Amino acid sequence: MTATFSLALGNSPVILKQLLYVNPPMLITNLQTDPGKYCNSLTEYSRYRTREVSIGHIPLGGDNPIRVQSMTTTDTMDTLATVEQSIRIIEAGADYVRITAPSQKEARNLEAIRNELRARGYIAPLIADIHYTPNAAEIAARNVEKVRVNPGNYADRKKFQIVEYTDAQYAAEIERIRRKFTPLVNICKAHGTAMRIGANHGSLSDRIMSRFGDTPLGMVESALEFTRICADLDYHDVVLSMKASNPQVMIQAYRLLVNRMEAEGFNYPLHLGVTEAGDGEDGRIKSAVGIGALLEDGLGDTVRVSLTEEPEAEIPVCIRLVERYEARPGHPPIPAIVRNPIDPYAYTRRRTRPADRVGGDGVPVVILSPHELQSPACLSSVGYQYDAKLDKWNIADMAPDFIYLGTRDIDFGLPGTLGKILDHNTWRSRRGAPNAYPLFDPAAFREAPYRSERLNFVLAEPDDLDADTLEMLRVTAGCVLVLRTDNVHAMPDLRRVLAEFVERDFRIPVVVKREYEGIDDDAIILHAAIDTGGLLTDGLGDGIWLESPDVRPGDLNRLGFGILQATRTRISKTEYISCPSCGRTLFDLQETTALIRGRTDHLKGVKIGIMGCIVNGPGEMADADYGYVGSGPGRITLYRGKDIVKRNIPTAVAVDELIELIREDDRWVDA
Repeated sequence: MTATFSLALGNSPVILKQLLYVNPPMLITNLQTDPGKYCNSLTEYSRYRTREVSIGHIPLGGDNPIRVQSMTTTDTMDTLATVEQSIRIIEAGADYVRITAPSQKEARNLEAIRNELRARGYIAPLIADIHYTPNAAEIAARNVEKVRVNPGNYADRKKFQIVEYTDAQYAAEIERIRRKFTPLVNICKAHGTAMRIGANHGSLSDRIMSRFGDTPLGMVESALEFTRICADLDYHDVVLSMKASNPQVMIQAYRLLVNRMEAEGFNYPLHLGVTEAGDGEDGRIKSAVGIGALLEDGLGDTVRVSLTEEPEAEIPVCIRLVERYEARPGHPPIPAIVRNPIDPYAYTRRRTRPADRVGGDGVPVVILSPHELQSPACLSSVGYQYDAKLDKWNIADMAPDFIYLGTRDIDFGLPGTLGKILDHNTWRSRRGAPNAYPLFDPAAFREAPYRSERLNFVLAEPDDLDADTLEMLRVTAGCVLVLRTDNVHAMPDLRRVLAEFVERDFRIPVVVKREYEGIDDDAIILHAAIDTGGLLTDGLGDGIWLESPDVRPGDLNRLGFGILQATRTRISKTEYISCPSCGRTLFDLQETTALIRGRTDHLKGVKIGIMGCIVNGPGEMADADYGYVGSGPGRITLYRGKDIVKRNIPTAVAVDELIELIREDDRWVDA
């Protein structure tokens, strides 16, 4: 591999369209900014330096550590319950605690909550979460250290209406927002209160949607409209966020936000989060994919993991995510990507030639290394159930495409959907065996007297890919590169190889291989999702291969498919877009999510949004097929996409009604 890369300017049509789509009054004029640049370096870990913002006694941004936080789920009017839960969050390690203030009465009660916490010796800064109610925000700003406002519903509304604005009309709308928003800014200035301007993919206003569409650009512009007002008023204690339940959209939006801030001379801290990530392993994977891709590039000053669990359970996950970067500076050097040939603001899968079932238009494959394989029963934990009486295999949706056996082989037959990968010498002695393929190192591949006519795997690290190896891979049909690295800065090390392949139009399929040893299951979930997810969300990678002697094969297999699901590159199960609960929630989210999951988790490809209240309703669940939304005490409203289908259904029968709605659309199958 050459020592440096020379990559083309990332002036993709998508980027240029995004910049030029802005109407003249808002057009970026600083064309010195590289339209593809969003971080300090794509290969060297370097924290993107933002301005420091004071939030009580714990400053954010600048040279400060990456902060972690969570949000209470109690009724804000229940002072003692909110205080007790806040204490659990703080003692779990949170720097900040966020509390909802949906109306003026909750905003006023924040003072009582704050006073009780201080009386008990807890001084963590409090953040008020505001939707729809400017007057509540203005009260809260006097009682806490920070307020969060959503520009999509603070001074705007979302009724899913398309409105055509002339430039003059649009400018008038901006002036209306300025008048509505300025009082809050002045109160924050007077009281030393910080503010997060948090755009959400699912709650963009009709005005923004009409002009920019349901896009990362719309999210960025929504936040920057409010940010420009703050800057005009000389108020700079501002934090920005770009949240979405889809990690692809979330990553693209944060990147574009940084690029646009650079163009406009802003450097505000970033609050990272994947909203409505869900619960359990899926919620952790989805959060790690989105947050981790940005942390890898040095972006992010505070993190919140939105899990449908007790809020204190979020904090250990946050800490695990950010502590990975404490020792990241000084990693082994990686040749620079001078200009990114990959559009960082839109998903495009790298073009590859198909090698048997790998690459081309096929979904990314999953490769597994089983610890033992003595009989067909050993495959039951990874989705292959053998019925001896019928001599038949039953294959689940989450069943690996290949198993790696190394120098071993097995003496029983496998289904045609499952390929065997053998070390090349072992394969050579068994040439002709069905569904068996060789694995070479680069030297053996170049010198091999025999190769498979169908499919060959070549395992290599970036530094192994010299000109001769690359040329051999290019001209030999049926080749798949298995790319691995020992560099602690793994994702960027693999990305720079794939960026070079994009630049050279080098179309060999690539499977990303990561190996983990000596870390626990929870850490492997986060690390694997970060190391591979950032590549897959950029369309880089035709497969995933995870190995660990410390983790059961069934768990690794489920993790691999979970990562592909979170990156939206291979859908193999039902997806749940579930909010993390807060004081606005109108039912027990954890219990309800478990109930809905228990009855629907066999519906491959169906996306179900489970939202505690109307704030997190049709907007926040964004691209869900169906929505289950709290509309009042003991009452549920059901959605098909963004449209209300049934209102005010009693909770006792709401899940049955949801299933009936899915049946009506011919999307129900019996488990």
